[in-house]
Amino acid sequence: MYDAGKVILGIVVFLTLVTFPLWYNLAGETVVQAPELEKAQGTQCVADTEWMRARHMDLLNDWRDEVVRDGERYFIGPDGERMEKSLSNTCLNCHVNKDKFCDHCHNFMSVDPYCWDCHIIPKEVM
Repeated sequence: MYDAGKVILGIVVFLTLVTFPLWYNLAGETVVQAPELEKAQGTQCVADTEWMRARHMDLLNDWRDEVVRDGERYFIGPDGERMEKSLSNTCLNCHVNKDKFCDHCHNFMSVDPYCWDCHIIPKEVM
């Protein structure tokens, strides 16, 4: 190995550049708080809060597929209540302020959902 010093130097530089974001974040120690969301006006949600925070997008995608492809329009809630599988008629009945609920969290997470490409926001909710 005639260029062992250059190879080792290259590996050190490469590892430094690749791991720089990790070291930078560890040095910063910035803690970001999740946004406080407006309380829902309804009494019973489709699922508990923690589950909905983590998986509501999966639920809405499943509902969309079940309603459009299979014609299954209703969901049985945790308390046995029959609910319509609808973003506009079920979710937005309780979470009435889209700006303070949906948009507040989606903007914080830098997520641009495509729900509103098809759904029209009711005027009462705007």
